Amino acid sequence: MVSLISVTQASRVALDNLMQLYVHDWSELLPMDVGADGRFPTPALDPYFREDDHHAFMIEADEQVAGFVLVVSRSRITGTAGVHDMAEFFVLRRYRRQGVGLAAAAAAFARFAGPWEVRQRDENVAAIAFWRRAIDRFAAGCFQEARQDDERWTGLVQTFSSAGPE
Repeated sequence: MVSLISVTQASRVALDNLMQLYVHDWSELLPMDVGADGRFPTPALDPYFREDDHHAFMIEADEQVAGFVLVVSRSRITGTAGVHDMAEFFVLRRYRRQGVGLAAAAAAFARFAGPWEVRQRDENVAAIAFWRRAIDRFAAGCFQEARQDDERWTGLVQTFSSAGPE
C-alpha cells in the first residue's frame, strides 16, 4: 500500500537526505557536481515548512520510506495561486516500476482539487514517459500537453484538473 505522509519539521532530516539521492539522479542528466563537503546543492526546502502554499510529503510503500512529493499551490508558469505544481517528485530506485510512483502521483493529485501543472525537462525522457502515463491514468485522458520555452520554464507541461479528495 502506498501513502503520502506530511513532512514535519521533526521528519525534515529524512527529506533532506532523500533530496541528495534525487539530485544524484539528476547528475546523470545535468552537469551537477558535489561540493567540497561531498554533498550536492539542493533546491530550497525552507518554504515547505513556512509557506502555506508549499506542501511536502514522504511517499511510504508498505510502511517504508519510498520517496517524496513536493507540491506548490501556485503555478510556476503564470504565478497564479491555486494552480497546483508538481515541484519535485522522487521514488527510490528500489520502488520504481512497481506502481509506487503511479500510486503516489494519483494520491497527490487527489489530495488537491483544482487545476494542476506537471513539468518535465527535455533531458528527462523517463520522467516524460512516466508523467504522461500517470496523468493519463488519473485524468482518464482529459489533459493537455504543451511545450514551453521561455524564462519561466523550458520543457513539457501537462495540465489537467482534479476533483480533489473523494
